[in-house]
Amino acid sequence: MPWWAVLLAILLAVVFALPVGLIQALTNQQPGLNIITEYVIGYILPGQPIPNVTFKTLGYISMAQAMTFTSDLKLGHYMKVPPRAMFWAQLLGTVIAGTINLVTANWLLRTQPDICTKKSKDFRCPSANTFYSASVIWGVISPNRMFGPDSMYNAINYFFIIGFLLPIPFYYLKKAFPNTWMDYIHIPVMLAATGMMPPAQAYHYTNWLALGFAFQFFARRYHSE
Repeated sequence: MPWWAVLLAILLAVVFALPVGLIQALTNQQPGLNIITEYVIGYILPGQPIPNVTFKTLGYISMAQAMTFTSDLKLGHYMKVPPRAMFWAQLLGTVIAGTINLVTANWLLRTQPDICTKKSKDFRCPSANTFYSASVIWGVISPNRMFGPDSMYNAINYFFIIGFLLPIPFYYLKKAFPNTWMDYIHIPVMLAATGMMPPAQAYHYTNWLALGFAFQFFARRYHSE
């Protein structure tokens, strides 16, 4: 991957850190940049899966880790932990965790037969398989062939416009009708939920819905004490 792509990935992470951080602070949900980063680099460097996933990792994961670090610092602020102590703990934890993750991944790849395949009974790796599938779709095939003007899925591009415009009317409806059920409609959360599939499947959503209803509605309303 060329050097300027590294800078572009970091720039995307910096630009989206604030709006994503606002959504996460309000809803505890973090919209991912995986599609945006794959889409951008897929048009710039078509047919190159390795640069595609590398660009996505730099742009998307860097932003996600920035949100995680910020959340830790916020928690430390509430717990009266000095910011410098929190920062050094984060830095040391990153080095230790990164090293252990790399060593563990290499060990598993060497010792577990058929890992991340359908033949494996214990390690199916849904997230890793999703990562690989994304590299094929956005890197090898490229977004121009999948979502370009003459492609079958060209209409999906309009959802970028829909996602941008859809929150606007609900914002003004909340202003016009305060303290009503409109306060519970949050378009970014509703749309971000679809971005978790895959690797999440239908039964994940039903379990989340059941638990959320039990604790956030039933328990809070009828057993708040």
